[in-house]
Amino acid sequence: MKRAFTIFAVLIIAGYILSCQHEELSGLSFDDDLEELLNLKSSTGSYKGYILPESNDYVSLPNQDPKNPVTGIKVELGKMLFFEPGLGLENKYAPSKGTYSCASCHLPERGFTAGRFQGIADGAMGFGDSGEGRFKNPIYLGDEVDAQGARPLPVINTTFVSNALWAGSFGSFGVNVGTENVWRQDTLIEINFKGLQGLEANNARALIVHRQVVNKAVTDSLGYTEMFDEAFPEIPVEKRYTRETAAFAIAAYFRTILTNRAPFQRWLKGEKNAMNQQQKEGAMLFFGKAGCANCHNSPSLNAFPHRFFALGVNNLYQSGFTVFRTGTEDLRNLGRGGFTKQEEDMHKFKVPQLYNMKNIGFYFHGASKQSLREVVEYFNAGVPENPDVPASQISPLFHPLNLTSREVDALVEFLEHGLYDPDMKRYAPQQVLSGNCFPNNDPISQKDLGCN
Repeated sequence: MKRAFTIFAVLIIAGYILSCQHEELSGLSFDDDLEELLNLKSSTGSYKGYILPESNDYVSLPNQDPKNPVTGIKVELGKMLFFEPGLGLENKYAPSKGTYSCASCHLPERGFTAGRFQGIADGAMGFGDSGEGRFKNPIYLGDEVDAQGARPLPVINTTFVSNALWAGSFGSFGVNVGTENVWRQDTLIEINFKGLQGLEANNARALIVHRQVVNKAVTDSLGYTEMFDEAFPEIPVEKRYTRETAAFAIAAYFRTILTNRAPFQRWLKGEKNAMNQQQKEGAMLFFGKAGCANCHNSPSLNAFPHRFFALGVNNLYQSGFTVFRTGTEDLRNLGRGGFTKQEEDMHKFKVPQLYNMKNIGFYFHGASKQSLREVVEYFNAGVPENPDVPASQISPLFHPLNLTSREVDALVEFLEHGLYDPDMKRYAPQQVLSGNCFPNNDPISQKDLGCN
């Protein structure tokens, strides 16, 4: 009897051990399957091709402009200027002077996008907890504010951007080769004739459009002259303190804002427990059945080289929100076609990167969705929502995916948490040299941000 009990106990223990080993092997097999799938999808032939560079490994940052190699001092200067409200000096009305910055519409805690459905720089006040409390200053008319006509793209992982904005309008190379005939039609787009990459060209334009000033008097008054001297010693003094050099510094900074601590990135680098099982299932769907990687297949999960597609989503003025400076005649609603004026490009928008999208709150160029679940469900249904977009323009890749509710849950989990780097505030300065409250410096924002 005792011998029989001992044998029974041994069998139970052995069964338990084998069961644990089976679970462990099953988990390893799942990781192996995901690696194998990524090997097939990666443009390099290896899952390691999806690994993002380290932010301080400047020589490994791809797509740098030869006219603007990334250096540490440029990155630090660009970071300061990006958050500096003291540059906001072409304000429409006096109360807004020195109260807004580039970061007013690109907040680290919101994936470097605006904290509300429409970004507003000059002509707005307030901050709230993470930008959602910003509102139009009553002294401004709606067409007087500096408001964005489409949701701002995140300024993260932009080292994988060659042509900036939803339409890819800025940048002399990449997809804009052959579009020179339209560059002369807009004084801002003429900057493409300078032979710049997209970040450098767009940033120079943005400083003008967003009513910011950079000159020697400004850099002296705010305390940045010495940093400009260190960052651009090769540029003659008379040309050193300008919007263009500021744009170069901000572009260098942008290239270092990388989500390289997200669970998926850690998993790619060998930390196989960085993602939970559901996130791994979601990754399998992303790169497999759901077909997301047919478009989102660079290390940043944008399309690189850039591609443009029509998905039939609503524009910002169709969102139901109260918006400013956009409407039916806004060329930005036409996406790539608004830039090239070519019929085949109408309503097509650039494939964006997908990291740190969990908490931005508004999705697609028109903010028509308010959660990543809504985005996934829109793709799963495969039915365009905007009646103004001709069916002939809708991408053939946009069709019903036939995902089950379990699969939708897994894909959302991967997008929300597997691709989420939890510490984007590491890319923000502790303070700007001027001592201003940032990213906004109006009295209400100062109170919201605890600057008083």
